[in-house]
Amino acid sequence: MAVPDYQTCMLPVLRFVASKPSEAVSLRAILDAVAGEFGLTESDLKELLPSGSQTTFTNRVHWACTYMKKAGLLVAPRRAHVQITQRGLEVAATKPQRIDVSYLKQFPEFVAFQQTKGTRSAKPTQVAEEATENGAQKTPLEALESGAQSLRAELATEIQERVRGCTPAFFERLVIELLVKMGYGGSRADAGKALGRSGDGGIDGIIKEDRLGLDAIYTQAKRWTDKAVGRPEVQQFQGALSGHGAGKGIFITTSYFTKEAIDYAAGLRNSKIVLIDGEELAELMIDHGIGVATAAVYEVKRVDSDYFEEEE
Repeated sequence: MAVPDYQTCMLPVLRFVASKPSEAVSLRAILDAVAGEFGLTESDLKELLPSGSQTTFTNRVHWACTYMKKAGLLVAPRRAHVQITQRGLEVAATKPQRIDVSYLKQFPEFVAFQQTKGTRSAKPTQVAEEATENGAQKTPLEALESGAQSLRAELATEIQERVRGCTPAFFERLVIELLVKMGYGGSRADAGKALGRSGDGGIDGIIKEDRLGLDAIYTQAKRWTDKAVGRPEVQQFQGALSGHGAGKGIFITTSYFTKEAIDYAAGLRNSKIVLIDGEELAELMIDHGIGVATAAVYEVKRVDSDYFEEEE
């Protein structure tokens, strides 16, 4: 038979992981179990994605696991392993006929994953899923672009999870590398010496605005996972800037900023504070190649009309 789509894979994956409630189940074991349930042939299992970077079956099972993790049915205790949650056990106990995107929408965590914060438009993953559910047709180019954006959205989410789980020292090195890649701090060595050594009144570090060091930018970084950065923290940072006679600051957090914090920073007159939350941090890391690797490159070409015009 043909390789099942990722939504069709969800229920078999959940059933198998639920059969081992106290274990972290390897992706390899899940692949073997699901392949056996669908009776996939060796040829089916060797089928590759168009990029040739991964087998279609492995990719679809991975996405099935990812979406169920977003819904709180599974967790990933370590790399390439998943484990059933209490919610996942409860869902398995009801013996549903099918688990798919529509089914997962009953869980608030999954809905939150699909939605965006603030005024940003709907995530491409949500748009693509709704289009599929409604039977909407897309041009090949639209489908390609939507797919690339969906992958980027999922990558950004995974990066945020990884960054929140890293050590303070690793986070400091990450901030240094990102700022240097963005053109600040002069050399990486200069930035490394400047950041993380101040710790004075809400200041974590001082970095050159350019290679010549014509101006300085003060930084504050908070690796928070369970709460937002509010106005008091931003106000304290602004006070520290004033105390140093500085007018520019970057406040980076792995979580997010409250509306009050954003409004306060936007209303400053004598200083400029740029707020970078976990979502924007992940986007910047992708844009500047920090912590990511290229999986595949697709080159889209069009007809060169000038080439086909003959001289009279």
